[in-house]
Amino acid sequence: MDGLSTHAKGLLITGLGVLVITPDSLLIRLVSADPWTFLFWRGLFSAIGMQFALLVLFRRRTLREIRRIGVAGIVLAAIFGIGTVTFVISITHTTAANTLFIVSTAPLFAAIAAWVLMREPVSVRTWTAIGFSLAGIGVIASGGLDRGTLIGNLAALATAVILGSSFALVRLHRSRNMVPAMGLSGLVTALVAMPLAQPGVLDAADLGVLMIMGLIMLPLSFGLMFIGPRYIPAPEVSLVLLLEAVLGPLWVWLALGEDPGVRTLFGGAIVLATLVVHSTISLWRTSPVRPVP
Repeated sequence: MDGLSTHAKGLLITGLGVLVITPDSLLIRLVSADPWTFLFWRGLFSAIGMQFALLVLFRRRTLREIRRIGVAGIVLAAIFGIGTVTFVISITHTTAANTLFIVSTAPLFAAIAAWVLMREPVSVRTWTAIGFSLAGIGVIASGGLDRGTLIGNLAALATAVILGSSFALVRLHRSRNMVPAMGLSGLVTALVAMPLAQPGVLDAADLGVLMIMGLIMLPLSFGLMFIGPRYIPAPEVSLVLLLEAVLGPLWVWLALGEDPGVRTLFGGAIVLATLVVHSTISLWRTSPVRPVP
């Protein structure tokens, strides 16, 4: 990636991270364990997977990299770990399409958080893309939001707030490597779920899915997505994340027959087209974001 601009690197890294996470909703539905047991093992495995990845990447410098995250990294780990809890609660109480498209409002909260934390201006181009994306989400919501339960929809909204704020926090401390905070966030998730979990009640199939999810998919995906804000603004990271809202319900539909409906597909097409146009224009223009050494 040496020949790419800083902005192009950010888009590519974030896009790869989002593509890896798109089967997440399907895998959650495939696990038969109760949500709290699921959250316990998901958090524990993701913490183990991320620590192993850090050992491979940094070797003797691993402890130093973990210490470098500081208080900001601990705060990030805490809120992101809670965000994982709200996401799983949502996906188990409403349709996958409802959850993912409500979570897609994260760009709004990322833009607001970035302005509050560092007075980082949001370009007209990004605000326009957010507007078109929300229009697409509105089309989807008009046809399916009423099918979801209130608790599931509210949990999805909480996830959107947490996700947008997390990306803004990473952006604020972009001189530090915040990837180690992902491992700590897994421990936070496991600790929150532990009082209500039944860790011993888990069959081999569920264990296999959770190991794939926690040891491989989540560390790789969120590791890449936490690197993204070092190169591009937080609202743009959240915009790329909208790809999950388009592809996630499709995997659930193809595997489990949870039909998202015509409006969901049409709205998803609006979101996807917006992302393509926004990313293409961004690559043509010089990014105002300074590269991180």
